[in-house]
Amino acid sequence: MLPVVAFPFEDFYIDTHHMTHQLEPREQQILFYIGLLAAALGIGGIRAILCPMGAYSLQGYNQHQLLSFFNWFYWLVNLNSTVVFLGIAYIQQSVAKNLGFLIPFTSVLLALIAIHMMRNKLTYKPKKGGSLLTTLGVFLNSLKMCCLHYRHLSGDVASWLDRAKENNGGRYSETHVENVKVLAKLFPLYGLQLLYRACITQIPSGYYIQTMNSNLHLHDLLLPIGAMNVISILPLLLLAPLIECVTTCYLSKEITPLAPAKVITLGHACAALSVLVAGLFELQRKAYPLVEQTLSGKVLQVSSMPCFQLAPQYILLGLAEALVTPACSLISFQLTPSHIRGISLHFLTLSYGGGCFLGAFIIQLVYFTSGGNFYPNILHDGNLERFFFLLATLMAINTFVFWSISHRYMDLSVQGKALTVSSLTEKLLQYKACLRFYDTVDRSYTNTSIESIL
Repeated sequence: MLPVVAFPFEDFYIDTHHMTHQLEPREQQILFYIGLLAAALGIGGIRAILCPMGAYSLQGYNQHQLLSFFNWFYWLVNLNSTVVFLGIAYIQQSVAKNLGFLIPFTSVLLALIAIHMMRNKLTYKPKKGGSLLTTLGVFLNSLKMCCLHYRHLSGDVASWLDRAKENNGGRYSETHVENVKVLAKLFPLYGLQLLYRACITQIPSGYYIQTMNSNLHLHDLLLPIGAMNVISILPLLLLAPLIECVTTCYLSKEITPLAPAKVITLGHACAALSVLVAGLFELQRKAYPLVEQTLSGKVLQVSSMPCFQLAPQYILLGLAEALVTPACSLISFQLTPSHIRGISLHFLTLSYGGGCFLGAFIIQLVYFTSGGNFYPNILHDGNLERFFFLLATLMAINTFVFWSISHRYMDLSVQGKALTVSSLTEKLLQYKACLRFYDTVDRSYTNTSIESIL
């Protein structure tokens, strides 16, 4: 669908007669957004399911084995991205444009056939109380109980989530609520990934615009803009084997490796430094004289600064991604009970998506407040560096906040364990709640009677 509306090739329809499709601009726009929505739903579904599906088979593994799994998992993901940027982009640009869309379609079709053949081994049924609906139900029931002020039934509680317990007038057992409370302790970790992910989204947005307005010529060869994305992927491909070797050497010498929380702090600092470097390079790029450069048939006035001078900001973001993503997955997996670990990884993936929306929101907010000055038609006349400096300041604050609370996620030796309560104990808690209710009603009735007599 996307090739037809977004890339209307003249030879897309070839029959005995040479034909071109005659779609109106409005129809092209409708089909284009439908295609993008379908692609977004597919990518979101794969990212939300693929990592938890692989992690379900890791129950009982130690911390080093889990970190090794997440390192190599994301290494394979980025290896696929490298193949896409280098292989498919080259085929589409140099060999045949239509093959650039036929290859991903064929790959996805073969993957669907393989998954359908192995569906019996890939199906995982969560234990009772480990579903996403139960987890969300505990939050909603707790909010409902807090809003309705059922304090005369439950009294004071240690946490607002405790109001969802059956012995406090809620609908869920103590086991479910306690497990959700363990999950809720990871929410600060998820929240602090939003701004970090907003920095990562600068690769296809702010960094892309900056590269497009730089000199893309390498001698007589015009480089594609996406070639700079490969530079950000290279640290990911190189660091995963290096981290694996260093961790193995540390463990063989009985030296404790760096804690995942400290690794995340270091990655956040690299992201803040990358955006700061991008702002400095933007000032340098604007100091170069303008030259004409043809992109997609359009002649643009761009800076004569070579685009490879922007490589350090891409490398720093790639380094940050190599450090942060596996460590966050390890903490989310290790600190939660076994039957809600998939939900924990789902929330982590949700924070990544929320960070993309936050990045788009910040860009739009800065665009409207500046009156389009940060992103003008001619970038040389804008102030993109101010946006980068603003984002670097926010990311530095985000890094400091995470460092101040990182002690909560330092000790991963105590794994998240599900609270188990026997059925007899739950029955006793229900009877206790009933006695508390009738005791409250009896007292209120007695007080009313005494007041009427007086």
